[in-house]
Amino acid sequence: MLANKIALVTGSSKGIGAGIALELAKSGADVCVNYCDSPTSALEVVNQIHSLGRRAIAIQADVSQRDQVERMVDTCEQELGQIDILVTNAIASVRNTLLETKFEDLQRTLEIGVYGVFHVCQIVARRMVERKAKGSIIHISSPHAHFPYKGAIDYNTTKAACHHLVLSMANELMWHKIRVNILEPGWTDTPGERRWYSDELLESFSNRMPLGRMGFPEDLGKAAVFLASDAAGYIAGSVLKVDGGLYIEGSPSLTAESENK
Repeated sequence: MLANKIALVTGSSKGIGAGIALELAKSGADVCVNYCDSPTSALEVVNQIHSLGRRAIAIQADVSQRDQVERMVDTCEQELGQIDILVTNAIASVRNTLLETKFEDLQRTLEIGVYGVFHVCQIVARRMVERKAKGSIIHISSPHAHFPYKGAIDYNTTKAACHHLVLSMANELMWHKIRVNILEPGWTDTPGERRWYSDELLESFSNRMPLGRMGFPEDLGKAAVFLASDAAGYIAGSVLKVDGGLYIEGSPSLTAESENK
């Protein structure tokens, strides 16, 4: 489906990003795995991709630093080839209340989740346009782009801002035959979620989901494969919810009882 395509996935050493990187590889793509801190998890993802018979490299880069993004894209192109698929997934968050949030924490989340997306998308898109290549850019958003959850001032603000940023990109890049779309997960079982919630609380969330479970990273990965493929060749500027019905059921109402315990 994606045979011999080159993909760059930011924040792909674990969680949703890793799930997407692996599913892209299963569909025939070679993948650049981006990480910011320890390389251990990123190298594990690379090894898994190699076991699938695809090429992969791990590149350390803080997406909020434009010079590091430039180097990452250069390295990816030198070692794997010109990028056909970009997935922007990298994010950081402290998640606190308005009264307790430090400005530097809000600033850092914005730097990665908004400015970082701008840097990566602009740099990759410019190269796609220069070579007159079709491409697919996929941004991983969140229900936090719409729902002002309590205790997540930095994350809510960042996801809402980036949602409009990405749709603005879509409206410009589609004229260059570069399709930009958004994937919006619901409650997904990732290390990030387990950082904020106990196993018991996550089990409670799972039992209350419309389809009886939380999402898994591979659910997002399979959706990303579709959006990146020719099967989605007429889809641009769209938001694909991969949330098991969470949004239409009413996300806050499903979780309010558990959050208040």
